[in-house]
Amino acid sequence: QVHVVESGGGLVRPGESLTLSCTASGNTFSINAIDWYRQAPGSQRELVAAIGNGGSPTNYADPVRGRFTISWDNAVNTVYLQMTNLKPEDTGVYYCGAHTRWEDYWGQGTQVTVSS
Repeated sequence: QVHVVESGGGLVRPGESLTLSCTASGNTFSINAIDWYRQAPGSQRELVAAIGNGGSPTNYADPVRGRFTISWDNAVNTVYLQMTNLKPEDTGVYYCGAHTRWEDYWGQGTQVTVSS
């Protein structure tokens, strides 16, 4: 069993930065990859970024490539999503997903709002 908790969301203005955290607990040794998805109101959930256990490989959605950076700190079982130059279209609930060989585990999400 794996449990993940997201944190770090908030309200920021366009052009500002924000860092989200996804902290895993439980059988963390079984996690193969962790990714971040987001869901805007009225839209489907979409992949933002993904990272393999230990920090590689990484993958980014086209709309965020060059602005977002995903990283993994094994010492604290936490994956970070550093978001820079935020745009209003980045607004949504950001979810963290931990993937094992047998099951996927999701957090409750953290709200990110980009507005002037």
